[in-house]
Amino acid sequence: MTATVPLGRRAAVEFVGTGALVTVVVGSGIQAVELSQDVGVRLLANSLATVFGLGVLILLLGPVSGAHFNPTVTLAAWWTGRRGGAGPGLREVAAYAVAQTTGAVGGAVLADAMFGGPLVRWSTHDRWAPQLWLGEVVATAGRILLIFGLARVGRERFAPVAVAAFIGAAYWFTSSTNFANPAVTIGRAFTDTFAGIAPAPVLPFIAAQLVGLTAGLGLVTVLFGRPAPAVSEEVVVPHGDQHPAPAGR
Repeated sequence: MTATVPLGRRAAVEFVGTGALVTVVVGSGIQAVELSQDVGVRLLANSLATVFGLGVLILLLGPVSGAHFNPTVTLAAWWTGRRGGAGPGLREVAAYAVAQTTGAVGGAVLADAMFGGPLVRWSTHDRWAPQLWLGEVVATAGRILLIFGLARVGRERFAPVAVAAFIGAAYWFTSSTNFANPAVTIGRAFTDTFAGIAPAPVLPFIAAQLVGLTAGLGLVTVLFGRPAPAVSEEVVVPHGDQHPAPAGR
């Protein structure tokens, strides 16, 4: 995406950024369980840590890779930029997706290691329910609308704060607590902790996220129209290179 930065470096940034994000999500969940018996307090601690952690990661790494940290954001950047050549190519999409997914798994393992747990233990946190899948559709669509909508109105500079704020809010207003990220969903299956998800619901969650991606792109078009051919569509400089891209979790 950022044409002036080698793809290998951008992929490394996506690996590290997504891994760090999952470490924050899982690690804060473990810490919250150790410090409080109240589920509401645990979720509050988990969501606040994620908001601050994501904001910092977007600010730090966005100028290099666009700070996607999320395959749906990368796919959206490819789809919206495919006609004018402003977005990533399929080779970049594949490289980012692999880096994001392996980084997410590594982040979960790192969090477990820091707290002395088994490095890999499949989660037993069952999240199998239609209302949770609907929550994932809403969370993903909202994220895509926010990121690419900001780019359409020229307010990409607000992405670090806006995206992090949306993530924090969606923890509370969605039934699924806002996974909205295929890579992070896979990574969180590797940890049997507060933030984990059992392997069985992973595919339905990802399917719901892809539906949300489609809905979000549709909303961007309906609300903001189609971009002019010359306009770069790589969203939120929180993700950027020569064509700064989207910022996402």
